[in-house]
Amino acid sequence: MKICLVHNSYEQRGGEDVVFEQERENLSRGGHDVIAYHRSNSEIKSLTPLTQLSLVKDSVWSTGTRKEFAQLLDREAPDIVHVHNTFFMISPSIYSACRERGIPVVQTLHNFRWICPAYTLYRNGSVCEDCLNGSLWNGIYHGCYRGSRTATAAVALILGWHRLLKTWDDCVDCYIALTEFSREKFIAAGLQPAKIVVKPNFVEFDPGPGAGDRKYALYAGRLSAEKGLDTLLAACERVPPDCPLQIIGDGRERAALEVQVRQKNILNITFRGFLSRSETIAAVKAARFVVVPSKWYEGFPMVIAEAMACGTPVICSCLGAMKEIVDDRRTGLHFNPGDVDDLAQKMAWAWDFPAEMSRLGHAARREYELRYTAERNLTLLMEIYEKALGRVHEFAPADMNEQPART
Repeated sequence: MKICLVHNSYEQRGGEDVVFEQERENLSRGGHDVIAYHRSNSEIKSLTPLTQLSLVKDSVWSTGTRKEFAQLLDREAPDIVHVHNTFFMISPSIYSACRERGIPVVQTLHNFRWICPAYTLYRNGSVCEDCLNGSLWNGIYHGCYRGSRTATAAVALILGWHRLLKTWDDCVDCYIALTEFSREKFIAAGLQPAKIVVKPNFVEFDPGPGAGDRKYALYAGRLSAEKGLDTLLAACERVPPDCPLQIIGDGRERAALEVQVRQKNILNITFRGFLSRSETIAAVKAARFVVVPSKWYEGFPMVIAEAMACGTPVICSCLGAMKEIVDDRRTGLHFNPGDVDDLAQKMAWAWDFPAEMSRLGHAARREYELRYTAERNLTLLMEIYEKALGRVHEFAPADMNEQPART
């Protein structure tokens, strides 16, 4: 099959960029002809001030990008187009070029951008569904995107304009949600249920289960407010001092978090900064458990799938996708979001009962083998493409969303 993958990467590399690259490589290894149309928001830095003024207009509808993409479609004649992200440099104008040529479109819903201008459904330290239950004007009023009403209005304009044009209804043949939780949110937002199927992210290469003593707890991810690092640090003050926590990652909150650790003299925390993927995987394999303390719904945290592949159990917030992916007391543990005492108790228990955590880790590894391998992902993705191509005439979301039975 000839597949055109479309992705607009962010200035700061994130999970969506990783998934795009992994799916491209997975399709190529599966023997498919893959063409990538890729842009980056880092291009904004090279634009002149005058050109930057026209960026909002082009983000809503870019005639130049549409023409360039149409030429690619005519030249390459792909069987299907799979879009990961179009914000901001690509713009949704490319969907109509596909529709004009009768080329089916699949769209992965990596985050909640179609619902919330800030894409997180998170505001002022907690989950916010104002734009889901009301109007995009709520997001503009609160300046949810980058703390700016002007920037939020620009994103809301893109969403509102294409809702009016019915781009999301008429120009996309199939949406991929990463979890059932996400699928239900998008249905509530107005996307057609029959068009939304569930396919989780995956781990590109099997790292194998970890071995050894597993002598520390681990956080790996972006250091930003919605990730719940404040809850994690406060919990570390209440766990036994012989339970060390390593923090891998970087972000705008890092300096403040390091100051907090020094001021409160929390001796069991080590900041390791940004590490390569291989270094991070090695750290996950050697951890007794991974903590995911996020205060927002998350899309599909790759660190959870990677921890499962390493046979490392996860302690996570009982919230959104995390609650669905981690099975409490079978592949990990849940704690109440933002509840410092609850998290501290779960961490202390996990540290005191390594044999029980090993049992959870074995179950997590089995879950990975059932659901999150590259082979399983490729099978699901090809089924979705066949549906979008109309080769299977009746679209049956229940069949598409069916996963292997848990054991």
